[in-house]
Amino acid sequence: MEGDEIARVVRETNYVTWRRQGGWDPLVVVRAAGSTFWDASGKEYLDLSSQLIATNLGHGNPAVVDAIAQQARTLAYAVPGFATEARARLSLALREVLPSGLDRFFFSTSGTEANEAALKIARVATGRSKILSRHKSYHGATAASISVTGDLRRRPIEKVQRVPGTVFAPDCYCYRCPFGLTYPSCHVACADYVDEQIEREGDIAAMIVEPIVGTNGVIVPVPEYLPKIRAITAKHGVLLIADEVMTGWGRVGEWFAVDRWGVRPDLLTTAKGITGAYIPLGLTATTSAVHATFTDRYFPHGHTYEAHPLTLGPAVAAIGEYRRLGLLEKSRTDGEYLLRRLREIQERHRSVGEVRGLGLFAAVELVKNRKTRAPFNTEDDKLAGRPLVVDQVTAAMMKDGVYCVGWVSHLIVAPPLIVTREELDRGLEVLDRALTIADAAADAAG
Repeated sequence: MEGDEIARVVRETNYVTWRRQGGWDPLVVVRAAGSTFWDASGKEYLDLSSQLIATNLGHGNPAVVDAIAQQARTLAYAVPGFATEARARLSLALREVLPSGLDRFFFSTSGTEANEAALKIARVATGRSKILSRHKSYHGATAASISVTGDLRRRPIEKVQRVPGTVFAPDCYCYRCPFGLTYPSCHVACADYVDEQIEREGDIAAMIVEPIVGTNGVIVPVPEYLPKIRAITAKHGVLLIADEVMTGWGRVGEWFAVDRWGVRPDLLTTAKGITGAYIPLGLTATTSAVHATFTDRYFPHGHTYEAHPLTLGPAVAAIGEYRRLGLLEKSRTDGEYLLRRLREIQERHRSVGEVRGLGLFAAVELVKNRKTRAPFNTEDDKLAGRPLVVDQVTAAMMKDGVYCVGWVSHLIVAPPLIVTREELDRGLEVLDRALTIADAAADAAG
């Protein structure tokens, strides 16, 4: 099929996620390798956001591709009640890389499903109904996971599909502190507030957090925050769920973001980078103590593709590739370089309010006024389909051959961990040029 026909068929027959369906004109992608992909016209694009912060190993890693083919030839499917070699090998591999004590696993096919399982496990294990989440969060699109999502994607659906019992806490977002305080004199009030919320609400089964907020801005907490949250939840007997769908698998320079602060959650969810996004796999990991609550109790969860062998074999290969290529260390060193370069870019553009990140996971927050920190656009603008400044910036980057994710009023710079310095420099040069669009918008806003 030619590119125009592919686009027409897909446009006329498919839904597209998280947007109004009218006016969708999809790019036709035909192949990818390393940190690059190509469209149907042969144009080359640098993947500066790992698609959806997922292709941590880059595109076309031979070891993972071969593992998919080998598993398909050997055993493409088995029912979840069976044991398979792929299941055993991945379980052993996970025990080597997950935070100590997370040694019981439920396999699904996405981060959304991993969180859905975690929420159900927490509620049944504790016998409590409420979940404490945060305002600037995203945890998935299924009934329970969207109900604990704080961002705009919850709002259009919550009136007709909502699991009750979510309580939202403030974020550790120093650039826009919800208490109007300044770190460190604030003494991390956003964490202390959680203590009072749990005390006053009661019936809290778990708190779910992205250790570093993902889609909603790559918000890195201050060093004391997560350890304080862990201590507070433990004091109240509340389970802590770490959503590491984006932050896992070397993205922030460790296997998982919680490792940066020495925090061990009761449950950890992940997906995306577990296979480099080559095949869909989600993981819900729990402690043995959580698992033990189901020893003589019915476990009320499951699906046909649970522990699908074709998804498990490639994950073993992916873990091996993270090690062989030294990608955790590379993410740390390249991440320092990335933040330094982004801050140099920030100095040249009045529209950049803040640059933040950890490892190869960074955000560039756009503002129309640095002094007031007023964003160009809001969640309401996004939901209403109004033009967004960030979309103009990402469109200019695409014209220049660089793909970068934008969301409401920030850009997410999160290239594959295999990215070269030359590729990274090229992407940042394109970003630098495209930000003149935001500068012009800031000038127009006065």
